Amino acid sequence: MAPASARRRGLGKVPRLGVLALLLAAPAAAQPVTGYLQTVGLAGSRDGLLQSFHRLRLASEAEAGAFRIEAAYEQILTLRRSVAPAGFGLGTVPGGGEWLPLQGSLAEGEHAHWRHRFDRLQLTWEPSDRLEIAAGRQAVSWGTTLFLTPADPFRPFSPVDPFREFRAGVDAVRLRFYPGPLSEVDAVVSRSEGPDGPETTALVRGLTTVSGWELSGWTGALYGDPAAAGGLAGGIGAWALRGEGVLRGLDGRTVFRGTLGVDRRFDLADRDLTVLVEYQHDGLGAAGPEDFSTVLRSPTFARGEHQTLGEDEAVVQASIQLHPLWTLSSLALVNLRDRSAVIGPGLGFSAGDNATAAAGVFFGLGDDRRRPDRPLGSEFGLAGFTGYLSLSWYF
Repeated sequence: MAPASARRRGLGKVPRLGVLALLLAAPAAAQPVTGYLQTVGLAGSRDGLLQSFHRLRLASEAEAGAFRIEAAYEQILTLRRSVAPAGFGLGTVPGGGEWLPLQGSLAEGEHAHWRHRFDRLQLTWEPSDRLEIAAGRQAVSWGTTLFLTPADPFRPFSPVDPFREFRAGVDAVRLRFYPGPLSEVDAVVSRSEGPDGPETTALVRGLTTVSGWELSGWTGALYGDPAAAGGLAGGIGAWALRGEGVLRGLDGRTVFRGTLGVDRRFDLADRDLTVLVEYQHDGLGAAGPEDFSTVLRSPTFARGEHQTLGEDEAVVQASIQLHPLWTLSSLALVNLRDRSAVIGPGLGFSAGDNATAAAGVFFGLGDDRRRPDRPLGSEFGLAGFTGYLSLSWYF
C-alpha cells in the first residue's frame, strides 16, 4: 500500500472522471445536478489578514432498483495576500485524514491554493424500508448538542464556524436498521489516516424515543481505543434540554468528555428570539495555559477531535429575526479556566429562495502575553480580529 501522501498526489484523474460520471448520471436517472456557490471575503488584524475563499459544489444522485449512488464534488479556491491562515478557522472546508484518494490540489502558490475533492461519493443499497447499507464517503452525524459535541466522533463543526451548510464526509461502511418508526440501529466502520498511520473506527449506535425524549448511545472502538457514549434530548416546559457524554479509554486511563445545554425560543415584540447555552467539560482539554502545548501536540488534536482547547468551556448564542429577511445573531465561546473568549456578532440576509448573504466579526479577548514556557497566555487572547462577508447561491 502506498503512503497516504503518495496516494493523494496520484489522484489527479480520479476527480475528473468522477465529476464526468456525476454530470452524466443525473440526466439518466432523471435527477438534476444541484449546486452551491459561495464566496467569502476575510480581513483581520492577525498578520495583516486579507483573504478570499470561493467554493463551488455540484451534487446529484442516481437510482437503479434498490441501489442509489450519491455524489458531491467541490472545487475550493483560496486567494490570500500572505501565508497567514484565516482567523478562527473561517474560510476552510472541514476535512483531513481521509482514507479514499478523492481529494487533492490542482494548483498552489504563495498567494493562491486551488483544491478539489469529492465530499460525497457513496453507494447505498436499500433492500427494504427498514434496512440500508452504504459504502463510500458520506456524512455521519451523531451529535445531540448543537455547538459543543464531544460525543460525535465524525468530524464535528467548529463551534464558531458560521458556514454549516454541509458536513464533511467520512470514508466508511454504514448499516442502518429501523426496528420501528422512532428507533434506529446504526453501525459504522470507517478508515482514516491518523497521526501515526491508518486507523479504524468501528461503532454501533442505538437511538429511540421514549415519552417525547430522544435517547441514544453508542459503543465500540474509536480510532482503536475503547469508547462508549450516551445522549438525550427533550423538553422541560418551554425549554429544550440536550446532553451528551463519552467515556474513552486512552493510554491506560479513562477520560470523560461531556456537554449539557438548554435552548428556548421567545416571542419578543412579534419577533422570534432564540437563546442557547451550553457547558462542556473535556477531560482531554487543558486545565490552564501551561497545558495548551501538550494538547496541541496530542494525537487527538491532530485528528481534529478537539473543538476547543480548554477543559471547561461554555457557549452562549442568541439570534433574533429583525425582519422576515434579516436575522441578527451573536455568539460567545468562553474558556472558563483562563477567562478568555471569542465574541462573534453577525447579520444574515435572505435574498430569495436560493440566495443568502451574511456579514460578521469575530474577536478574541484574554491574556495575550507570550512566555518561554507558555506560548499562549490564554486560549483566545492572541486571536485578534477577523471580519467576513459571504454570499451564497443555491442552484
